[in-house]
Amino acid sequence: MLFQDRTAAGQFLAESLADYANCSDVLVLALPRGGVPVAFEVAKALNVALDVLVVRKLGVPDNQELAMGAIASGGVRVLNQDIVKQFNISDGVIDKITVQEREELERREQLYRGDRPFPDLQARTVILVDDGLATGATIWAAILALRQQRPARIVVAVPVAAPETYQDLIGKVDKIVCSATPSPFYSVGRWYQNFPQTMDEEVRELLAIATENQRSLFLST
Repeated sequence: MLFQDRTAAGQFLAESLADYANCSDVLVLALPRGGVPVAFEVAKALNVALDVLVVRKLGVPDNQELAMGAIASGGVRVLNQDIVKQFNISDGVIDKITVQEREELERREQLYRGDRPFPDLQARTVILVDDGLATGATIWAAILALRQQRPARIVVAVPVAAPETYQDLIGKVDKIVCSATPSPFYSVGRWYQNFPQTMDEEVRELLAIATENQRSLFLST
């Protein structure tokens, strides 16, 4: 399967999440930045609220696309020990990269949320959305961060995932919804015709539209 872009992928993914439509206790949480356009379409189709959970990949030195781990809101850090050992990455290097990525995480949280508090997740079903899963480091950091907030259920929803990453997540969340698990996988971007970098301004704009849509719905009911 080849998606035209993140918007089309989100629209297609939403069809498999129809059971969650119009449920006031459901919240779609996007992983910025690439997950936001996908999640926006999911939240719009389901008529539920949208927010973000900021996660930062810890890239291997000299190969930033390869994740040796990830950090997330709430002080969560996870490491892929196989990658760390394979590239012989020292604790000092890991800590240095963590500090750098923590600064960027905090910058993005302020940019996307401002003074708006993180939503209360207790007794809610959270649909965690990204544009795809490769190593799974970022999604696992996000899951650990979410567990600290004690939601009722965690659902991971992505258009595409590496088969081994998909299998690894089975049993670690309440449900996984994935449109395609191609093999060989190569990379997330391989399965999109158009896969430009999502910019901060697009994230802010989509979040603002989603918030206004939910406000309008609330006032009309």
